[in-house]
Order: sequence, then structure tokens, then C-alpha cells
Amino acid sequence: MNAETTRLFPTQSHRESDECKGINNRLLLALPRPILDRILRISEPVSLARGQRLYHADQALNHLYFINRGLACIFKTMEDGRTVEIEAIGIDDIVDTLFLIGADRAILDTVVQIPGTALRVRRDDLMNEIEKDKALRQYMQRYARHVCNRVTRTMACHRLHHLEQRCCHWLLVAHDSALSDEFPLTHEFLAMMLGYQRAGVSIIMRSLVDAGVIAHKRGKVFILDRTRLEAMACECYRATKNDANELYAAAPKLAQVFEFKQTDISRLR
Repeated sequence: MNAETTRLFPTQSHRESDECKGINNRLLLALPRPILDRILRISEPVSLARGQRLYHADQALNHLYFINRGLACIFKTMEDGRTVEIEAIGIDDIVDTLFLIGADRAILDTVVQIPGTALRVRRDDLMNEIEKDKALRQYMQRYARHVCNRVTRTMACHRLHHLEQRCCHWLLVAHDSALSDEFPLTHEFLAMMLGYQRAGVSIIMRSLVDAGVIAHKRGKVFILDRTRLEAMACECYRATKNDANELYAAAPKLAQVFEFKQTDISRLR
């Protein structure tokens, strides 16, 4: 692990407990242990399948999801059918953040792109915990501010940064949350997420393959040179990761981030 990697993913001690084994979600791991225990008691582990729709726009937010492995994407569909990414949600996050401002319905579509696992909790149960615990409430408010900053950065990134930089950024985000050097990704979906024509995205992906940075076979991406991928990405990846590290300063480091041993919650069957 090089110096830059250490800066983005600070090394801290893991919590030694059966309950915490297999939990990769940084939002959960940053919580004081008593609060984490309460949330674990009201949550259940679930599998996330590729293409699974967690929310439709205007759907009631009955359940929320702490992503434990995998990636969900929030996108806006226009009247002509075109779509564009608003946010990618991974192991740093909970879906859907809008509940923190009192929303009880989704305003956008959320679909799982990289399969994995999550801890699902009823919205009302989590809201009850937040309302009765000042420390948790303040922490979730800081998290909501972090998400707002990240979304505004994504908007600026779409407007100002080159397609190749944005593509590398997105691949890094996917790599972090997949907890694997390989994950499913088609050119069609990547084009949708980047708001660009498939042909242009295919040219960029081919250039990354030719450069030996990634491989792409049968709808799967294989990360071959993480260091070069980071160097080719726009500033947004490092800035967002640094912001997250500041928020999650109390969290243990991700479980062997660059060895990517896939870990499920032990109770999941």
C-alpha cells in the first residue's frame, strides 16, 4: 500500500467483535459501539442483485439500506427516456439520504449496478434512534452535509471534467465498493451513468484496456493498475475520499481494501 493509498484509507484498528465481523459500511463502523449495537438489532442483512431497483421515483421510503458491499446508482430519467447519474452509493453510504430531511418518498430512481449485500432497516425504526440520541443525530447531520457536498461536486464534474477523467473516477468508486478487483459493468450502463453516448465511452474503455490499466471481458471490468487509474482520474475522486475520511475519522480501515477479500455478513444466507 503506497503513501497515497494510506492517505485515502487511513489505517486504524478493527473492532474485535462477532457483531462487527463482515461489516464494511464505513458509516456504521464510525459509530460509537453502543449506537452501532442498537442499529444492528433493528436491521437485517439482505442480498443486492444486479439490476435490482431499490426505489422508484415517488416510492415510499419504508426501508433504508446501509451498503455493505456493492454499488447502487441514483439517476434521473427525463421525459425523452434519457438518464443521467446523480450519485453512486457504496460502502460509505446509506440509501436514501432524503429521510434525514424528513422526506418519506424517493424523488429519483435507485438501481443496484454491482451486486453485494446491505443492512436493511425500517425508516421509522432508524428515525426513532436518531430522534432519541443526540450524538447519532449530529453525526447523521454531518453525513447529510457530506452527501450534499459530494452531489454538488458531481454536478461540477459532469460539466467541467473530460470524459476520460470522469470514467476513471467512476471506475475507482466502483472498485472501492465492489471489494473485488473485478465487477460487472457494461459500456451501455457506464454511458448512462456518465451521461454520454455509448460510442464515446467505448473508445475511452478501449484506451484504458490498451494502456493495461483495466481489462474488460464479457460484461466485467478487471482493475489491473489502480495507481495509474487514480493518476488518470479527475481531482474529484481524491477530494471526495478525503472528505469521507474526515467524516469517518473514528472508523477502522476498510477490510483489506486492496486485497479485496469479499466479505458477507455472517448471518446472511
